[in-house]
Amino acid sequence: MENKVNLNEKLAQFAVHWSPHTIGQYNGNDLMVAKLKGEFHWHKHDDTDDFFMVISGTLRILLRDDAGEREVILEPGEIYVVPRGLEHKPVADEEVHILLIEPTGTPNTGDPSTAAPRRVI
Repeated sequence: MENKVNLNEKLAQFAVHWSPHTIGQYNGNDLMVAKLKGEFHWHKHDDTDDFFMVISGTLRILLRDDAGEREVILEPGEIYVVPRGLEHKPVADEEVHILLIEPTGTPNTGDPSTAAPRRVI
């Protein structure tokens, strides 16, 4: 990245929910912003952890494994990393803006056939 990036300016460039937009890269990772509203579906990433940082709003991440279900609540400025292989479901009761960091090519749904296309802004 040759120039600095303003997250709010990048977020103002689109309105669609649940569609990450790549704003830069480092060390083989995409830096992405996304707008979330409503519920995503249960999914997991077998090969990568899933990094979430809330920019604005409140994000709930539901988690489930053999021990049962639990919930992590993230407020602006907070981060959470979902460990690889752990089933999770992000929920945004109101619109939430987030920063994601993932290895380039990681499908946001955990399945390449249902993943959002890679968008660079």
